[in-house]
Amino acid sequence: MDDVNDVIIHLDATALRVLAHPLRSRLLSELRLHGAATATELADRLTTNTGATSYHLRKLESVGLVSDTGTGEGKRRVWEAASRGHEWTPSDFAGDDDAEASLSWLSRHYFTELEARADRWFAAERAWPRAWRDALGYGDDGVHVTPAQAMAMREDIHQVVQNYRNAGRGEPDATDVMIMTILLPVDERPPEARS
Repeated sequence: MDDVNDVIIHLDATALRVLAHPLRSRLLSELRLHGAATATELADRLTTNTGATSYHLRKLESVGLVSDTGTGEGKRRVWEAASRGHEWTPSDFAGDDDAEASLSWLSRHYFTELEARADRWFAAERAWPRAWRDALGYGDDGVHVTPAQAMAMREDIHQVVQNYRNAGRGEPDATDVMIMTILLPVDERPPEARS
């Protein structure tokens, strides 16, 4: 199997519908952020029950988002994320009402998670060393681009992230940093609807 750190899964409609569930998305995030775990360990961390956790892990496994490490004993399975991330192409779901509803829910869920993570950082940042406070945080900017140029910019950003993926390995002052990119229009009306 590929190293999970190198894999990005492209979601199809089935995987999108499976992932667009509160507990499933939390389970996948927990495995990605904190590593392999049993259903019991995950249930304890996420304050849910083991039966529900096992069921939803199997659903995630059915679309390739999690996998059994093969290191468990007996019925005790140890689960891991099958990738370091996932992506999707919204136009793949055009005309599929269920997939589009799943996409809408999942996008809003991720934004809510981002907001909560940012709030935790803003509350904790004063305790961090100055060098980290200067390096982390929030900024904004804007560009005027075509769809093709926006896609090229996204690919360039992904390449920069790839270049730094393991840059701090072995460094005592290195830590994991989450990078989230979001491209949003300044005007929500489609270009053809503007006069």
